This record gives sequence, C-alpha cells and structure tokens, in this order.
Amino acid sequence: MASCLHWSHTSDPHSLEKAPGIHYDRISLTPMAKETILAPEVLQQIEETKEADILIGIPSFNNSRTIGNVIRTVRTGLAKHFSKQRALIVTSDGGSQDETSDVIREAFIEDPRLIMLSRSPHPVHKMIAPYYGIPDKAGVFRTLFEIAENLGVKACAFVDADLKSITPEWVELLIKPILQEGFDYVTPSYLRHKYDGTITTSMIYPLTRALYGQRISQPIGGDFGFSGGLASHYLSKEVWHTEVARYGIDLWMTTTAITERFKICQSFLGAKVHEPRSPASDLSAMLSQVVGAAFSLMESYEHFWFSVKGSEPTPIYGRRFEVGIEPISVNLDRMINAYRQGVADLFGIWEHFVPGDTLAGLRRLASVSPPNFHFPDALWARTVYDFAVAHFRNKMDRDHLVKSMTPLYLGRTASFVIETQDSSAADVENKMELICLEYENLKPYLINRWKSY
Repeated sequence: MASCLHWSHTSDPHSLEKAPGIHYDRISLTPMAKETILAPEVLQQIEETKEADILIGIPSFNNSRTIGNVIRTVRTGLAKHFSKQRALIVTSDGGSQDETSDVIREAFIEDPRLIMLSRSPHPVHKMIAPYYGIPDKAGVFRTLFEIAENLGVKACAFVDADLKSITPEWVELLIKPILQEGFDYVTPSYLRHKYDGTITTSMIYPLTRALYGQRISQPIGGDFGFSGGLASHYLSKEVWHTEVARYGIDLWMTTTAITERFKICQSFLGAKVHEPRSPASDLSAMLSQVVGAAFSLMESYEHFWFSVKGSEPTPIYGRRFEVGIEPISVNLDRMINAYRQGVADLFGIWEHFVPGDTLAGLRRLASVSPPNFHFPDALWARTVYDFAVAHFRNKMDRDHLVKSMTPLYLGRTASFVIETQDSSAADVENKMELICLEYENLKPYLINRWKSY
C-alpha cells in the first residue's frame, strides 16, 4: 500500500505529555495536519502486512493476569466467525510495569490448542505495537487508529485487556454489524448489577442522551467496533493533545460519531466482568476526569445539542439473554454521611454558581435520614445542569468544581439504592428511564441558563 511507504516517524513520542493537573481545552473540530506516533519498526510491520480486512485492538496496561486469555479468545472468535477475512490482532501497551509484555509475546506463539487458526484461508496476523508516550488511553487508541488507516482496514474493534467475561462471540457482535449491516460505530450493551456503573447510569448516559438525542446506554463502555472510515475520521480531528482525549477518549468517540451523523448501533455482549481492581483511592478524581470531559464536550458541540429535542432508540444487535451478575455491596451510612458533610463544607462555594431553589433542595435533603432519604430526579438533573453551566462559565477552577460534586453524587447514589433495594430488574430499568426523561424534560432549563448566565 503506497500510503504505508510514505509515512515517517516525525513526532516526539513524549510530546503528548501534559503538565500536571486537569484542564479541559475546547476541542477544534477542524482537520489536523498528518503526523504519526508509530515507531519505525511498527511502520515496517505495516509495510510487510500490506493490508487487512479486520483489526482487533487490545489496549493494555498492567494486565498480565488476563490479557493472554483475551488474546486467545479473540483469535478463536476471528477463526470461528471471520475465517475468510484477513484479520490482524494488535496489542498496544501503555507502559506496563508488570509481565504484560511477556504474556503478550507468549500468547503470540502458536498454540496447538488453536490449530484451527492455521487452517483458515487467511491466517490471523499478530502485531505488537508499543506506545512510547505516557500510558494514556488516547495515545494507545491513536496508535491503533493509525495502523488501521495504513492497512485500509474495513472494520475494527477494541476490547479491554482486563476482561474475564469475554467470549469468541464478542468479536462477531462488534464486527458483523459493520461488515454486514453497514454500521459505522458499535457500542456495547451490558447486563450489569443495578448498583454497578452508577456514574454512567446517573450522569453520563442520561446527560449524553438528553444532549445528543441518541439512547446509547454505554457511551463509555470500553469495548466497541467501528469502521475503517470512522477510524480515519477520528485521526483527522485535532483532539489528541487535549485533556478530553486523555481522560475521556471513549466518550469523545461516541459523541463525535453521534454529532457527525455516523450510523450507530449497540450490541448486547452479556455481562462485563473485569479483573478485580484496587479500590479507587480518589472518587473525586474519577469524577473530575469523566464528568469534566462530558462537560467540555458540551462546549465543543453546543452547535449540535441546542437544536436536539427528546431522544430516539438506537438499534440493538444480538439477542438479549440472562447471565449471572456478581453482587455489589454498598455502605449507605457512609454515602449519606459524606453527602451531609459535603453540604456543610461546600455550601458556601456552591452558592456562587448554583441557583437558590436548587441549593434549598440540597440543604433540605441533608437533614433527612433513611429510609426517607430521597434525592428527587428533577433536583438531581437540575444540579448536574447547574454544574455544567458553571464549568462552561469558568466560575472556579474546573477540576475543583467537578470534584465538589462528589458528595452530591454519593447522596444521589444512596437515594437510588434505597429506592431500588427490593426492585426487580424491570422496575430498575423503568426507574432509570424516568431519570433520563427528567434530564430531557429539563433541557430547556439548561439551554436557558447556558445562554443567559
């Protein structure tokens, strides 16, 4: 492929490193100049491979205990469902300090248990693409996008390296809608415990749905498929040196696909089970990164979401089935106490940008004890919108502003747990739908404050 031969390794791999601290810059929507972060040896591998139909990317960082099985499962899925296509597995490591690289190399040695792979018309090729910058997900993704573009890949999928629940069918469910149904972007749909992923279910999903009009339940799912054309489109964007890319690349990809009107569907993958992780040392930092990225994207795409009213379903590919879900324990007293302490400590700060009626509701709730502790949907949606407007108007340091939402988020989560303790799965889904509708109903409130604040 001629384009492979004319690319050069011109960028300093450490130029992606940013100064400490979180600040979300406005994202330019215009094309950027062509550059590459691919190492010369990777460009040589691309030239030797020449072309491929399918690329499966596996970003990794300290995943030595799981990545071997993920690679083998992906190989099986490709052999089972796409034996007639030329397939490429690319692992891109973000600088692991454990034995991840050794496990990857071992997994790429021919395994006699997978002899079926050698009999496929187009054997699955393997490529290890080290990423030489900081271990940020955006840099890893950019590496994979560039490889896909250079090889003229038709369909791509990324899967997490710490998955324990991945099956060969995930490969089919993420790739087939692109190759056979003409979709450009495939987001995952998981069956999750009702208390799992509450940042997504209480904030990111309803906010994204209300803003952009698409019901995509996992806008930051981590496992998704996309066309080669969309990969090239992502590369053309001037986003890679921003904090949004560093901390919100999944959400940026979803938002870009929606706002630039690519054809989107969801695929039901069953349960998503990760390798157990160390407890988050700082929930407020996680909120600052994820929610801060969502708020920054609101600024970049305001030209789109101002005119969106309501939302519409997104097609779901694959058959929904019941699977076992790991239980999740919660500490209600700790969450409610954190909420009360937050109101006591931060009320004076919130007064500078949160309207009086919202503040009054937050203060009243601080005096309520279980089982009557109830954070109304309307109050919660309005609070999120008030913080989004304050973020847009730079009412205070953006990092500190979003971190100050932590006790509010914990209070909202505690309320949801109390309200759904004895609820069936159908009842919980209905409850989540009502939350989303409240975000949609209050969107005029957001737009009015956004324009006139």
